[in-house]
Amino acid sequence: MSATNKLRDYHLSRRTLLRGAGVAMALPWLESINVWGGEPATPELTAAGNPKRFAVLFMANGINSDHWWAKGAGAEMELGKSLEPMARLKTKMNFITGLFNKAATGVGIHPGQTGNLLSGVSLKKGAELRGGISMDQVLANHLGEQTVQPSMVLGCEQPSTGYHETNFSLAYSSHISWQNATSPVPMEQYPALAFDSLFDNRGARRNKSILDRVQEEATSLRQKVSAGDKAKLDEYLTSVREVEKRVVAARGDQQKAEENARHRGKTVEMMPRPDNGMPEDIREHMRLMCDILALGFQTDKTRVATLLLNRDISGLIYPFLDVRTGHHLASHSDRSDAYERISRYYCSQLAYLATKLDAMPEGEGTVLDNCCLMYLSNMWSGSQHDSNRVPLLTVGGLGGTLETGRVLDYMQKGNDNRKLCSLYLSLMDRMGVTLDRFGDADTRLAGL
Repeated sequence: MSATNKLRDYHLSRRTLLRGAGVAMALPWLESINVWGGEPATPELTAAGNPKRFAVLFMANGINSDHWWAKGAGAEMELGKSLEPMARLKTKMNFITGLFNKAATGVGIHPGQTGNLLSGVSLKKGAELRGGISMDQVLANHLGEQTVQPSMVLGCEQPSTGYHETNFSLAYSSHISWQNATSPVPMEQYPALAFDSLFDNRGARRNKSILDRVQEEATSLRQKVSAGDKAKLDEYLTSVREVEKRVVAARGDQQKAEENARHRGKTVEMMPRPDNGMPEDIREHMRLMCDILALGFQTDKTRVATLLLNRDISGLIYPFLDVRTGHHLASHSDRSDAYERISRYYCSQLAYLATKLDAMPEGEGTVLDNCCLMYLSNMWSGSQHDSNRVPLLTVGGLGGTLETGRVLDYMQKGNDNRKLCSLYLSLMDRMGVTLDRFGDADTRLAGL
């Protein structure tokens, strides 16, 4: 057995799992049980031994710049209209502006502005994909042996196929997480499959509640833990049950879609929503994916995740926002009231996930306190296709290693001092992964 496998087995053996027929449910941190073991503090853990986590949430085609601003600091920070969903999280967020990806400028619109967002590497045109590994996968490669899943890569919209008029593959528009220079990480778009992966839910029993299958072990565990941990366990199991109920409907839609596709001689990937089995209401789809990501972090199933809320050149529609055009077309009027509502809606997804993580006690704080959620888009202005800077927020303090409640403006600092990859180097440092260089940067982001 390799040293890496031994280390993985060591970490996993020191976690508490509830097991049942074809299912394994990892538990969150419990004070009265060494769920994650008593490992000494290392850079990827907090001083208290809690894991640090990192996630990226991506929204395509920019924001309404008239309403995307913040000023001040801490609880007194003022937020633009599109950032109002973050009002209760001001002390735990950073508003960062002026950063950019040099390799995504001057190469044409859309795919060339997206496929290297997390790598900072120039992309190759034509039939052969070539870019670079994304920073989330660098983290996954270094930290993944400590968790069951090295990373979670989730999406709420199907990838595009073919080529853009700029001669870049539309694969660059559809994926932000890349395992190497030529291959994106397979992205899970179906909530039921993401849920099954989270709980190792297998076989013909998938339609039976996982909680019913682990009930005996859960009952036994309740008798062994402290009163505080019992309340935490019950709250966790209730949360899983609520997500599971919603997943049941999504699973049924997915199974019907697969059957219809077989009858039509098609693949579900070639069918539009909702015929492809994905939730028809994107609000429910995004919330489910946020809930699943949150459970993955709470249970230490993984410490690295990406969630592509929509892809570049997105076709998602928003009747619930009273927007009459699809996302991409709406972004061409990015300073309109309609696109402001879209910008605010996507910001609310970040707020939803962050609030959920902040409600999960962990050690002296919350799961959010030990996370960094990074929210960004591939361009500033959809009408101008301007990627000379990108909108970016971070939420969470990474176990006290990342100061929060700040507005950081790098726009006038000079191109060498406002590289996205410098931010990535700084964040990876805090996660215990130290590199001399990443993408186009060999220095850390000043002032972070």
